Amino acid sequence: MHLGIHDDHFLLQPIFTRYVSASLNLILLIVLVVSWIWEKVHVNVNHRKNSERIRLGSTVNDNGAGFLFFKQGPICSLAICVFNLVLCLLSYFYSYKNGDGSSNEVVVTIADFAIRSLAWAVVCGNLQFGSTDSRGPCFSSFFLRICCCVYAVASFCCIVIDFIIYERQASLPIMYLVSDISAFVSALFLCYLGFSGNHVVKNAPLEEALLNDDSLLRNSSNHNGNSSSYCDAGFFSFVTFSWLSPLISLGNKKALDLKDLPVLGINDSAYGAFPKLRDNLESQCGGDGKVTTFKLVKSLFLSTWQLILLSALYAFLYTCASYVGPYLIDFLVQYLNGQQDFENEGYVLVLAFAVGKFVECLSQRHWMFRFQQIGVRIQSMLVGIIYAKGLKLSCKSKDVHSSGEIVNLLTVDASRVGEFCWYMHDPWVAVLQVALALLILYRSVGLASIAAFVATVIVMLLNLPVASLQEKYQDKLMEFKDKRMKSTSEILKNMRILKLQAWEMKFLEKIIQLRKAEEIWLKKFVIGSVIIRFLFFNAPTFVAVVTFGTCVLMGIPLKSGKILSALATFRILQIPIYALPDTISMIAQTKVSLDRITSFLCLDDLQADAVEKVPWGSSDLAVEVIDGNFSWDSFSSNTTLANINLKVFHGMRIAICGTVGSGKSSLLSCVIGELPKLSGTIKVCGTKAYVSQSPWIQSGKIEDNILFGKEMDRGRYEKVLEACSLKKDLEVLSFGDQTIVGEKGINLSGGQKQRLQIARALYQDADIYLFDDPFSAVDAHTGSHLFKECILGLLQTKTVIYITHQIEFLPDADLILVMKDGRITQSGKYNDILKSGTDFMELVGAHQEALSSIKSLERRTSSKSLDRRLSSKSFERSLTSKSLGLTVEDSDSLSSFGEQDLENFDGQNGKSDEMVDEKGQLVQDEERGKGRVEFKVYWKYMTAAYGGVLVPFILLSQILTVGLTVASNYWMTLATPVSATVEPAVGSVTLIAVYAALAIGSSFGNLVRTMLTVIAGYVTATMLFNKLHICLFRAPMSFFDATPSGRILNRASTDQSAVDINIPNQLWAVTYNLCFILGSIAVMSQAAWQVCIIFIPVVACCIWYQQYYSASARELARLVGICQAPVIQHFSETISGSTTIRAFEQESRFGDISMKLADKYSLPKLFSACAMEWLCFRLDILSSLTFAFCLIFLVSFPNAIAVPGIAGLAVTYGLNLNSQAVNVIWFLCNLENKIISVERIFQYTSIPSEPPLVIEDNRPDPSWPPFGEVHIQDLQVKYAPHLPLVLRGLTCTFAAGTKNGIVGRTGSGKSTLVQTLFRLVEPVAGKILIDSINISSIGIHDLRSKLSIIPQDPTMFEGTIRNNLDPLEEYTDEQIWEALDMCQLGDEVRKKEEKLDSIVTENGENWSMGQRQLVCLGRVLLKKSKILVLDEATASVDTATDNIIQQTIKQNFSDCTVITIAHRITSILDSDMVLFLNQGLIEEYDSPQKLLKNKSSALAQLVEEYTRRSNSGFES
Repeated sequence: MHLGIHDDHFLLQPIFTRYVSASLNLILLIVLVVSWIWEKVHVNVNHRKNSERIRLGSTVNDNGAGFLFFKQGPICSLAICVFNLVLCLLSYFYSYKNGDGSSNEVVVTIADFAIRSLAWAVVCGNLQFGSTDSRGPCFSSFFLRICCCVYAVASFCCIVIDFIIYERQASLPIMYLVSDISAFVSALFLCYLGFSGNHVVKNAPLEEALLNDDSLLRNSSNHNGNSSSYCDAGFFSFVTFSWLSPLISLGNKKALDLKDLPVLGINDSAYGAFPKLRDNLESQCGGDGKVTTFKLVKSLFLSTWQLILLSALYAFLYTCASYVGPYLIDFLVQYLNGQQDFENEGYVLVLAFAVGKFVECLSQRHWMFRFQQIGVRIQSMLVGIIYAKGLKLSCKSKDVHSSGEIVNLLTVDASRVGEFCWYMHDPWVAVLQVALALLILYRSVGLASIAAFVATVIVMLLNLPVASLQEKYQDKLMEFKDKRMKSTSEILKNMRILKLQAWEMKFLEKIIQLRKAEEIWLKKFVIGSVIIRFLFFNAPTFVAVVTFGTCVLMGIPLKSGKILSALATFRILQIPIYALPDTISMIAQTKVSLDRITSFLCLDDLQADAVEKVPWGSSDLAVEVIDGNFSWDSFSSNTTLANINLKVFHGMRIAICGTVGSGKSSLLSCVIGELPKLSGTIKVCGTKAYVSQSPWIQSGKIEDNILFGKEMDRGRYEKVLEACSLKKDLEVLSFGDQTIVGEKGINLSGGQKQRLQIARALYQDADIYLFDDPFSAVDAHTGSHLFKECILGLLQTKTVIYITHQIEFLPDADLILVMKDGRITQSGKYNDILKSGTDFMELVGAHQEALSSIKSLERRTSSKSLDRRLSSKSFERSLTSKSLGLTVEDSDSLSSFGEQDLENFDGQNGKSDEMVDEKGQLVQDEERGKGRVEFKVYWKYMTAAYGGVLVPFILLSQILTVGLTVASNYWMTLATPVSATVEPAVGSVTLIAVYAALAIGSSFGNLVRTMLTVIAGYVTATMLFNKLHICLFRAPMSFFDATPSGRILNRASTDQSAVDINIPNQLWAVTYNLCFILGSIAVMSQAAWQVCIIFIPVVACCIWYQQYYSASARELARLVGICQAPVIQHFSETISGSTTIRAFEQESRFGDISMKLADKYSLPKLFSACAMEWLCFRLDILSSLTFAFCLIFLVSFPNAIAVPGIAGLAVTYGLNLNSQAVNVIWFLCNLENKIISVERIFQYTSIPSEPPLVIEDNRPDPSWPPFGEVHIQDLQVKYAPHLPLVLRGLTCTFAAGTKNGIVGRTGSGKSTLVQTLFRLVEPVAGKILIDSINISSIGIHDLRSKLSIIPQDPTMFEGTIRNNLDPLEEYTDEQIWEALDMCQLGDEVRKKEEKLDSIVTENGENWSMGQRQLVCLGRVLLKKSKILVLDEATASVDTATDNIIQQTIKQNFSDCTVITIAHRITSILDSDMVLFLNQGLIEEYDSPQKLLKNKSSALAQLVEEYTRRSNSGFES
């Protein structure tokens, strides 16, 4: 056969290499197809063998594994396939153009490229999707290795032949050489992958686990503390971000969880980063220890300098590479116009374009990745240092910064400093970009470049005032947001009292008003963003008009190549024009954040030397205070404690008593080092355990709260549970001590929280125990048990200092301290000080008065005969049993108070959400969407503003903007000559006039689209905010019990911010960039329509990659949202419980927990950003391939191009193709991540609401209730359908104007009854009638506004005394003063300078617990309702103050119905009726006189015990 070549030189002809290559690839293709058929035929046999191998634990380790565990194998195969496909198409077009398509050489060449492409496509599919066993993919792994080796040898031989031909000056198509060189390089790489597979697999168990979804391997790798994969990745894996491919792959198979993520590198974790910053900051501050902003910044730099310099290198490479394209465009246009300076100039230009684009893409991606890494590292450092400081803050410093403000430092300021990393190189990069741009412009337009520079400076200067205003607006926006979030946080903490008082809508109005003030600045901010975006998008056009206009005026000839080079340069120049003002703004914002953090770090710590710690065993004294003077305000002349002298020997029991505000709690505070010391000495010998007056409970398991960091000692643990009466509580729980406690112990009663606190202290086995009146929060019987079993039992040999208002606990003390006005006025044994002063006598006198009321009751009943009493007892119990529908046996079985089982674990808050499975826990893991965000979420968001009317107008304006922009560039290219020898088609004035008109039209379209975007976004954000908050404030109390406030605050802050600012821009940026891509492709196809051939598969690949990435990205974004709340919650809990943490010396443990939580948050945050870079890199490569194909076609067929300028314009748009593609996907993915915020807000807008506030058709008379009679009829209550009844058929009547006491052990249903009365809980059966009106038939506000309550936990809001007493502003100052006088607070308030405007700090911390309770009394005195409920209202006050409160209520509520739940027997014995509850049933209900007649009644037994211990103490 004649082949058209000389036979004697056949081996050295190009066609020979094509024959060999085609043959080898055909063999490879046939073998792979046969192997696939063989596999399908024997699939069942192989499957059984594999199953058996796995069952036997076989670990056959075939060398083929390398291909399986390297994603680079399929990627490289796909690249070879695509590359050969491109060469095949080019060969075809080239032969078609030259008319030699039928020659043998051309046919063989095209066939070779086609077979290569097909063969490597099959290889790619085999590696990616082929079935795998322990030996690798299929049975052909070994064969693939052999093929790679043969392929490499054959490619090398082909290269040798190519060079021999070239040396002989024979004609050699350039694509042959390109094809053979690329084949050889790729073959070597595949050989490397194939033969290094085993090594890599052995050293990368994480990747193996992720690919095989092997939880065992994954867990072991994590437990072994393996470094993160980006630290261990090889060069190629690191450069291409392939180390992340296993995670992306896993995300496509399942929803990612934290355990699926590789661990952080040690330097990026809080554990590795925080110590560096701490050490650097300490060395910078030196001896004075004074932190300044400069020192903090320097320390941050020294802690991360390596990464900062590396990112600077990437920034430099990116900036230089981005200008390669604009510089070369003119050369390309001239080449296409026929001007060729040297041989193969076109291909050299293509290579230069491609290399420049590749370096640009690579450096940009790694620049972004390093920024994220630096940001995560800096944020971890700042979180660690803020947390450490928060644990050391003095109480005075806490008054300066509320807990909300401190949390803001963590969430907002630390995050902002981390985000500044994106901007840190911008100042010098902007200078470099402008300098390079001017050099290129000078080459293109000569002196007109000066005009371009001036125009650039003008645009920058125009940006500066707008950016400055934006900074001001953002500061104001943050300021008002802080106020709103502070108020929201306080409201969420106290939602129960707001609902009880019917104040929630008033406080909602307050939040709405704060939001309206915030919206004023939000409007200004979004309008400023419109102006900035207008300047940003129109800056290149403005600079171009000025430059080209200057050229016309100066007579500088405009050629299409020069114009295109200038246009490409202007587009890049757009970045520094926009970024510099933004950077200046970010620098200012970051400085503000750094200043805020610095000022926080400069706050006073607790006095380190306030307490002198004496080594154990070196002193007989456990606590010694000598001449101690203390003050909460160290700069004030008024002392809180004065002239304190105290000696406490080891093993002593010290009791502290005194009236409200006498300094009892302050005395304990000085012992644990919380109260600043002015003078004197405090010595403490031994470890301490502290129980605060206000219980501090961590969210988490009950067991963890008790252990508090200690190892489990089962014997001691059981003793502690028994001593604290917790065993019976835990027995009825499905999870026992594994039950999860809500935030602040929300699902526990006050008594249970206090007992849990005591258990925590007892388990620590400390040397010194400090109790701040913990017995007041529990009922009388439980209080007795706790005192007996804890103080006198387990702590018999320990040093115990306890505060109490209950005189009956004093006789057993070795020493009693009587406090008054911050001084110890008396000290000694009980009987000694009883005779020696008046202060103690006042307290005992009030107590004796209470006892005398009991004795008088007993005397009135003692004259009755025993038979009469027994008869009465029998009649009463029979009557009670009948009214309850009980048998006598049922009633008898409930009569033994103190031995009953608890039906409900939480009496106070009424939540007993216990189920058999994990879903029974009260506090669940945060709800997390799975999979893709549904389209209806996007649709609801887009149509929220004006029903979606603006959507078509936004799209139309975007199309108009892009169309006019393309038209203006098209005009300049067509209307200008390619070279100086060609006459221009139009005059210079016409040229510039038409260009300016099109540019103005484009600018107008841009302004319209940005305005419409922000209007739609603003309206939608306002609607979502209002809807979210209305739904939250109308939610039932059960929602707040089960939902940690951190989750709600996250939606009100982070998610709302995303809706306010981010989502509108990102949503419409997707469509805008999509329009721009279509415009770019349209322009490119004008020059080379063949680009559509590769564009279609490239678009398909981009979409596939985006879909492939999205599954993982969504879950990572959700994990970021979910992992942030625990950081905030833990920090908030730590701040509120810092006194307890310090007393137990647990600072280091809590610091460790904080760092773990910070790392859990950093983990998905960093990998979410890395996943974006993984995707962007691949999209960059695909876009660059499209660009390269277009260039190769243009260079290969220059004569096919009618207008070289259009080809240059195509290249100009092609230069930005990768960035536009990345922008579309980036905005789309970010939108998918951010739209989760909308999804999360929508979750809370579907919360079931409480019953209506007002039922217009059934409103009670304004004077209702006229009498106040409460009739309870067969009342049954449960907290959820799956839970047991808490109240089991109560029937009784509280007559109008009577005083009714409710008694029962913690958890018996007392507070549940109160909640049902206020309709915080709805009954499942039965009803409550108030003056013959069924309370379920009227609106809840009509009901609650007519009832008054003094709750167990006294609540005060930040503000003033006036708005704490009268938040609804319904009363005059005279009425408020009158109420203050009646509740014994008038004199205290008058002492303060501001009187009624006296400041109340967060949670009322600057007022004692007793004073806060008196403020609550003042509220009800103002309200003067016919029905008053006292829910253990006097638990926090001394007996004398309790008597004053009772007398005040008697005088001012004599004609009202009073319902009292009390732990103090004396508080209910003067009631008209006493209701004794037991397990949700009425055990006894009668007058106290009648109940005391029966000595076996529960009330009589309780009174007898109380009287006995009051007279003689416990030990006697």
